[in-house]
Amino acid sequence: MSVSVIIKWGGQEYSISSLSEEDTVMDLKQSIKTLTGVLPERQKLLGLKVKGKPAEDVVKLGALKLKPNTKIMMMGTREESLEEVLAPPPENDDVVNDFDIEEETKCTRAEENLAKIARRVKDYKVEEMNPPREGKGLLVLDVDYTLFDHKSCAETGQELMRPYLHEFLTSAYEDYDIVIWSATSMKWIDAKMKELGVTDNPNYKITFMLDSAAMITVHTPKRGVVEVKPLGVIWGKYEEFYNRRNTIMFDDIGRNFLMNPQNGLKIRPFMKAHLNREKDRELYKLAQYLKEIAKLDDLKQSFCLYSTS
Repeated sequence: MSVSVIIKWGGQEYSISSLSEEDTVMDLKQSIKTLTGVLPERQKLLGLKVKGKPAEDVVKLGALKLKPNTKIMMMGTREESLEEVLAPPPENDDVVNDFDIEEETKCTRAEENLAKIARRVKDYKVEEMNPPREGKGLLVLDVDYTLFDHKSCAETGQELMRPYLHEFLTSAYEDYDIVIWSATSMKWIDAKMKELGVTDNPNYKITFMLDSAAMITVHTPKRGVVEVKPLGVIWGKYEEFYNRRNTIMFDDIGRNFLMNPQNGLKIRPFMKAHLNREKDRELYKLAQYLKEIAKLDDLKQSFCLYSTS
């Protein structure tokens, strides 16, 4: 029986359908090398496991029980790219398509938006990882470009992790329950958090994670229809613990907290990890900021306290 998979790497997808269940993981890596130029020994395939352990090169693909067109995230760098990591970035760097949150604070069709939130509260299933804690605030964190550079090429997730991540989460956990919310599927969120060592870290706990299915679309006067992360979904599901007064969201894209601009803080994106991992101190500063605002009765008073300088 044939095996078809889709490899996600460097912001692109590569389809492979020429293998069979009798082929091995190494055969898969050789096929990936043909498409991407990344040598098998430099490839790390996230989520490819047998009985809970990373699949070794000799394992047959049939043993992995992959569904047709299973998507597999790969980390790895081409040999010819290793020298490039020290080169200066191109003039036309990645530009996140965002807008000034102050220009769009009024979404049209307010009743429709509230109805969408109500449906998410009713229908979206939260897989709770750890119970909420009485008396703690809520910190909601984006993943891509906030905690993790998801487009640069690397051999391990650690190379793409934003500096001070674990120190930041350890400090934040003293005062806040932590929720991860990414505009991707739960499969990728889970894979990234495990690769970064976040899921089972002994120094802090994640309360739960939300994916793109918890988001809603809203219509804005100037930008048309955009997807956002309404905190009302969390507040509706956990009204006894979280509300407007004790919640803050960090994201590199301002439109994500368009429904709750007074509870969101737009931070610098973490891109080109190979160039910036030594000098990025955003999470270090944000940890200090969270300590300061934890003393406030209402976190909406907090934004004047934060400076990226």
